[in-house]
Amino acid sequence: MYFNSLQFIVFFPVVLLLYFILPGKLRKVWLLAASYYFYMCWEPEYVVLILFSTIATYAAGLLMEKFPKYKKKFLVSVLIMNLAILFFFKYFDFALANFNHLLGVLHIKAVSKPFDLLLPVGISFYTFQSLGYAIDVYRGEIKAEKNFLDYALFVSFFPQLVAGPIERSGNLLKQVKESGDKRLWTYDGIVSGLGLMLWGFFMKMCIADRASIFIDTVYANVHAVGTFETLAAMFGFAFQIYADFAGYSAIAIGAARMMGFTLMENFNCPHFAESIAEFWRRWHISLSGWFKDYLYIPLGGNRKGRIRKYINLMITFIVSGLWHGASWNYVFWGGLHGVYQVVGDILRPVREKILDLFKVDRDAFSFHLGRKIGTTTLVAFALIFFRARSMRLSFSLIKRMFTRFNPWVIFDESMFKWGLDRKEMGILLFGLLLLLAVSLVREIKKVDIGVYLLKQNLWFRWVVYIFLITAVLVWGEYGVDFDSAQFIYFNF
Repeated sequence: MYFNSLQFIVFFPVVLLLYFILPGKLRKVWLLAASYYFYMCWEPEYVVLILFSTIATYAAGLLMEKFPKYKKKFLVSVLIMNLAILFFFKYFDFALANFNHLLGVLHIKAVSKPFDLLLPVGISFYTFQSLGYAIDVYRGEIKAEKNFLDYALFVSFFPQLVAGPIERSGNLLKQVKESGDKRLWTYDGIVSGLGLMLWGFFMKMCIADRASIFIDTVYANVHAVGTFETLAAMFGFAFQIYADFAGYSAIAIGAARMMGFTLMENFNCPHFAESIAEFWRRWHISLSGWFKDYLYIPLGGNRKGRIRKYINLMITFIVSGLWHGASWNYVFWGGLHGVYQVVGDILRPVREKILDLFKVDRDAFSFHLGRKIGTTTLVAFALIFFRARSMRLSFSLIKRMFTRFNPWVIFDESMFKWGLDRKEMGILLFGLLLLLAVSLVREIKKVDIGVYLLKQNLWFRWVVYIFLITAVLVWGEYGVDFDSAQFIYFNF
């Protein structure tokens, strides 16, 4: 069940209404049943996997607390079990293909054919969320949860189940435990949550899905495009994936807010970042924080010298790339971000000397704008490897970018043959400008659009609501070869 589907438009109000009506003891039972139904709308049999992960980490937490002498063994056991399932479904075929390739180089017969397993939706997200809980119990940061119903709802809470945010037990689990006793319905929560959800639908259906038409067409015809089309696709995908994933997060956070839950922020205007390190503090914040707390810092972080710091950075980003998918493209993408940070840190003294030499004003708007543009360009370039289906296609696109200079396409309207006509391209550009405007409000006011609208006069709020609903119904459904697609991060 996708958020951008008629099924969800019916499902969510029913869940919300009954959740408010039911007495405290039944609320969590109803929400857990709704969450499992939500997940089973994809592949019902895979609900066994999330149930196993829930039971295993729940039991591990209790055992670690009851038998502290053996808590490390319990933690290692539950880590192995959960990561083994993740490996089997997500990485086994990838590992097997690479092993068979190595055997082929050695002129040895392949050991087996790929299994071609269907990837369980959201498996990377709920696995990391449940393992984060187990690690927190092991560290003594939280007490083991004794109420299985509360813990199961924490793992399977449907708004953030399949694509995050990857919640921490100290935040969401605490709210789940309190949800049976507190007053859920609040005017502010309903209004700000609804506004955030509508904006999420707009980002997904009017910007991301429309941009995908142009970008998919360029990537499918790399042999026929030139510099301008490849650059447009490169930057376009950076904003497509942001609108897609931030749109999902906005819907998830808004839906949870309407039910009285506060999910952690997952995006904070990442394309306003002035360095790659800052970008990762603003992009997919829940995953970045997870890797920082549970991988980078345990590896030693930056506490054991610069060389070890760089090694830890590279390991973290390569693993992050692999988390996104079983492909060398994702590994390369993650590794490239690690290289960005390592090289940036090494060259920092050189950059400072150059700025001092040319007397560059570091407080000037132009200086900050240049840093933002530079960071966005590096991020967009790395995303070529994220978007392409193979390393060969990635390098082919880069080659076309630098060898087929064609500035005339800006004037002869040939740009409109790549999936979007003049009207559709105009709608996309308008959507991107609106995205920039809303991001500026978020950056300046330090609140999301839902909270910002809550503080406005009623007439203004309803003008925005009506505009967003109309835009989604009209621009989100009509267009050249247009079809509202699943969220990109559902694949991870």
